[in-house]
Amino acid sequence: MQQSPYRWVMVAAGGLMGCIAMGTLFSLPVLLNPMTTATGWSRTGISAAMTIAFLAMAFSSMIWGALSDRYGARAVVLVGASLYAASVWLAAHASSLLAFQLTFGILMGGTVAAFFAPMMATVVGWFRTGRGLAVSLVSAGMGLAPVTMSPLAARLAETRDWQQVLMILAVVVAVTTIPTALLLRRPPVMTAAAGGNAGPTADDPNPAMTVREAVTSPQFICLVLTNFFCCATHSGPIFHTVSYAEICGISAIAAVSIYSVEGIAGMGGRIGFGLMGDRFGAKRVLVAGLLAQAIGAMGYYFARELFQFYLVAAIFGFIYAGIMPLYAVLVRENFPMKMMGTIMGGTGMAGGLGMATGPVLGGWIYDTTGSYGLMYITCSVLGLGAFAVAITFRPFPRPQEPSAQPA
Repeated sequence: MQQSPYRWVMVAAGGLMGCIAMGTLFSLPVLLNPMTTATGWSRTGISAAMTIAFLAMAFSSMIWGALSDRYGARAVVLVGASLYAASVWLAAHASSLLAFQLTFGILMGGTVAAFFAPMMATVVGWFRTGRGLAVSLVSAGMGLAPVTMSPLAARLAETRDWQQVLMILAVVVAVTTIPTALLLRRPPVMTAAAGGNAGPTADDPNPAMTVREAVTSPQFICLVLTNFFCCATHSGPIFHTVSYAEICGISAIAAVSIYSVEGIAGMGGRIGFGLMGDRFGAKRVLVAGLLAQAIGAMGYYFARELFQFYLVAAIFGFIYAGIMPLYAVLVRENFPMKMMGTIMGGTGMAGGLGMATGPVLGGWIYDTTGSYGLMYITCSVLGLGAFAVAITFRPFPRPQEPSAQPA
């Protein structure tokens, strides 16, 4: 069956929505210092809102993914986009730290997850070949957030308070993601399955597998643990490096530009790792990337000048962003399409839990020690844990294609 050109529309839609959604969530690191000054809330308390957001994202990822398996990505993402825009607006009107933690953390975190597992599950279903590149391009769109949304938030914060910035971002979310969600369609393999035309082929591995068998399999558990430690490794550096750079004497705008360098490098890393995954195998490239990430996290420990931050950001961003799409490829290669949203939601849950550790851990370490140094050391150790777990991953045996019978 020839692959439909519409698959690239799905890639573009996923990249755009991911950029806007994740960029809005990650406006908080840019607003951290202005919020601390304006409200008197503690750095740890504000950072905890991001931790809560990642926890909410984690626990809702599997739900959104399962809903997309049942109702399709269009309906699920459309609802999620509407709720997410409303949540950003509510967070802008929070009058206390607790209210902000609830609206930004629980509501925004719980609804932003609607963009990721459903979209990744849908995109991999549209591709029989080149899946690594496809999911990397979607992820690269998300990687545009530090280059687009973060500078936007920083510029807005120069002339507006943090609440006005979030209100503007809420409008941006609404006018971009809601119309884009209408472009989504079910993958052809799902249409074939609904018509009873799908069979046990290499394009849909292990079609008889149940959800219970999948989530209790060693392969799923290994992917979950790896993604947890992987995201715990880079969440602290992603969230706190802007503040760390400002503490080192770098201006706010220049500090945000470090984040942008990381994002630009990440776009290259996503495409580069995606191509390498298609060529050399997703597992092999993932394992090598996890080791490199653990080493790269330590680079920030030694950075003090702007050029040093740029150098570390380029290397670290290229690595951590590059390895993330490979999880979706491994999921598609080992689990049937009928549960793709659920399984990706499960791995996304682990990633969200990992991401939740960095903001509050970094804030606590800084408030306790007066420095971010120990945070970068801890993140490097967590990265080595991800590498150690990933080595143990063993793919399911591939289904045997029926051999042609001689005439």
